[in-house]
Amino acid sequence: MSHDVLDGFVSAQRYAEVQHFYAYQMGLLDDGDVAAWAATFTDDAVFEDATSEPLLGRVAIQTSVQARVDQLKAEGRQFRHWFGMVNVTERPDGGLDTSLYALAMSTPAGGALTVHGHVVCRDHLVPQAGGWLVRRRHVAPDGI
Repeated sequence: MSHDVLDGFVSAQRYAEVQHFYAYQMGLLDDGDVAAWAATFTDDAVFEDATSEPLLGRVAIQTSVQARVDQLKAEGRQFRHWFGMVNVTERPDGGLDTSLYALAMSTPAGGALTVHGHVVCRDHLVPQAGGWLVRRRHVAPDGI
């Protein structure tokens, strides 16, 4: 048993690292810094969404998400993500498998909050320079 694992749970330090990673990562996206957000994925990352074809590689992920961010900006909407119920499991190769619930919402200037959807997100994270990068993200919307 690894010193980071106690009864199947990662250490509090490792869990906090993962929580911090997601707060940082999604904050970049919600602030519109798509290039910095995309840099939190490996060059060969795969982004799978049950509603579309997988995006293969960091460049494809960035291009697709930039188009969506540009659309929301043109609509005058501030988009936000909330990640919760994060579960973290260590992999034998030093990486992590995570699963979490994600809520996507937006607010137009002077308007009311709109919830766009709820998904279950499953990531494979790999260690990188004292932090983490996403190698694979699978997003499964509820109701599909």
